[in-house]
Amino acid sequence: MASSENEPSSHSSSVLEEPLSPPPANAFMHKFRLYETQSNFYMIGRDKRRTYWRVLKIDRLDPSELNIQEDSTTYTECECSDLLKRIHEGNKSTGGLKFITTCYGIVGFIKFLGPYYMLLITKRRQIGAICGHTVYAVSKSAMIPLPNSTVQPSISNAKNENRYKKLLSMVDLTKDFFFSYSYHVMCSLQKNLCNNETGQVLYETMFVWNEFLTRGIRNHLQNTLWTVALVYGFFMQAALSLSGREFKLTLIARRSRHYAGTRYLKRGVNEKGRVANDVETEQIVFEDVPEGIPTQISSVVQNRGSIPLFWSQETSRLNLKPDIILSKKDQNYEATRLHFENLANRYGNPIIILNLIKTHEKKPRESILRAEFANAIDFINKNLSEENHLRFLHWDLHKHSRSRATNALILLGKVAAYALTLTGFFYCQVTPAFGCEGYLRCLSSENMENGNFSPQRHSNYDNKDADYLEEELSGDNNDASNIANGRSVKSLMFQKGVLRTNCIDCLDRTNVAQYAYGLAALGHQLHVLGVADNPKIDLDSPLADDLMGFYERMGDTLAHQYGGSAAHNKALILQLAIAMVQIDVDNMSFACCKIFEVLLLIGLFQRKYITMMLMQFLLQEMVKQHCEMESHEEKLHKLVLQSKINETKDHMKRKASEIEKTRF
Repeated sequence: MASSENEPSSHSSSVLEEPLSPPPANAFMHKFRLYETQSNFYMIGRDKRRTYWRVLKIDRLDPSELNIQEDSTTYTECECSDLLKRIHEGNKSTGGLKFITTCYGIVGFIKFLGPYYMLLITKRRQIGAICGHTVYAVSKSAMIPLPNSTVQPSISNAKNENRYKKLLSMVDLTKDFFFSYSYHVMCSLQKNLCNNETGQVLYETMFVWNEFLTRGIRNHLQNTLWTVALVYGFFMQAALSLSGREFKLTLIARRSRHYAGTRYLKRGVNEKGRVANDVETEQIVFEDVPEGIPTQISSVVQNRGSIPLFWSQETSRLNLKPDIILSKKDQNYEATRLHFENLANRYGNPIIILNLIKTHEKKPRESILRAEFANAIDFINKNLSEENHLRFLHWDLHKHSRSRATNALILLGKVAAYALTLTGFFYCQVTPAFGCEGYLRCLSSENMENGNFSPQRHSNYDNKDADYLEEELSGDNNDASNIANGRSVKSLMFQKGVLRTNCIDCLDRTNVAQYAYGLAALGHQLHVLGVADNPKIDLDSPLADDLMGFYERMGDTLAHQYGGSAAHNKALILQLAIAMVQIDVDNMSFACCKIFEVLLLIGLFQRKYITMMLMQFLLQEMVKQHCEMESHEEKLHKLVLQSKINETKDHMKRKASEIEKTRF
């Protein structure tokens, strides 16, 4: 530090006569204030309850290096104020100490061709809470260059520096990013309660978007007190009720930072087994109880990701469906194997793969990947024990959506329920958070190591297609209804394994399937919480509509992130709704009422959807009427039609005659 500055030090007895003990290991700082002198930035951080203050010093004189020092002293508010006054007095000759901004955490540091920049969250908003632990979104951010104006480095290519800065500023941190100080939003609830990992390890997970940006400061300080771990994806929470019992429903989507990129630019898998559009979805349900009371909570996790093969598509404005190019460079499916090993390490076994791509096409596109994917799974399973075999389910959603919609939705629900039977879901009771800053703790944490895992049964569904599944699952008896039966509400339940769903883009069809799995899981979650008597939720219930709203919002968000536009699953839902309306509809007025009921339920009161739906309905009704006409009705119809043609001809003749008279 420069001699003119009054440096904060743990050895300064004039400031601290009786130093405070260090903050507890589970302490978190929630609010920060940034000050500057000519040679340093000073960041002052405090906890939510204003019980301790810490100081961070960032050097501004060396633009090419990131020099950060953390004062090991824990201050009181009064002591921190005295320290700032001393720093100001020591720097009066160069302008003193100036306040820059209030902030809520460091997003990271970045260097392009010139100096380092510091990224800060300057405004935040609360978007939810999990057992007393608040989850925030970013409302405003700032990028601050570290060097002062007198030591700005000479950048040989300032134009490129500005271009890189503009590219970074195009990343809108206020959209689809979320974080928490005391709850590890990058991890599932089960991992949070079972692993109790903290600090640097958490930042190295695949769902921390700013892992690289924070790497410098974390390596310098060997802690994560000053930074926030941003997760990119989707977060939505709402209070719902069933039979007078209130509960909170939370839907979280975490997008992987590995092999990131948009549709057409990133497809398939890379050499490390990372896939494009890799998203973990977690559905959390907990009781809405007063603060201080132990809470029952449940979660279920599912996954989506691009087909783990080496394949690509060339973009073209003229071709809406570009050809799929399948590479043959990985004959032993090594990258595919690495991908499923990673899934097994993260979630355990079994891994259930729900493949939604088309089975038969006039011009083979998706079916090429379907066949190769099946070959890859068969090849990998040869080297796995039977209990760890990948369960590969083919289910052509396009084929089934063209049939009667109720059958398709019911069957998809049974496929989801079957997967839930194999993996189970997580449930426990948690103690209240310590002042919203303590770790979540499970009431039965001593049983975590030998937890009561959900039942698993081995099956022969290692590689089956939709027709086989339809035959096997068409009955009403399936094991999913027994997942929570016979369990005490206070016994632990664990999810072991995961359902991995894919189509081509892992957007529209995948979102429909994930909704079906979420609906199947929600019934069991509410049942084990004691909110519902029956573990099954009907498709036409208000609760199913509420959940559809959650998944539709998530689908749109993920589609914008990966594809640049909202999801198209609305069109699929409309097709399903049209087919539902056609069942037992005898008159047009009743049909229109049904259409508007469906639109009201799925929240699509937009003119374009209503118009499209009515046109399709009318066309189908006209075809239906024409095909079902009796012979005498057909003759009558022809007579009426011929009569109208004759009337039109007579009208045209009269008009022609009138025009001819006016000429004379």
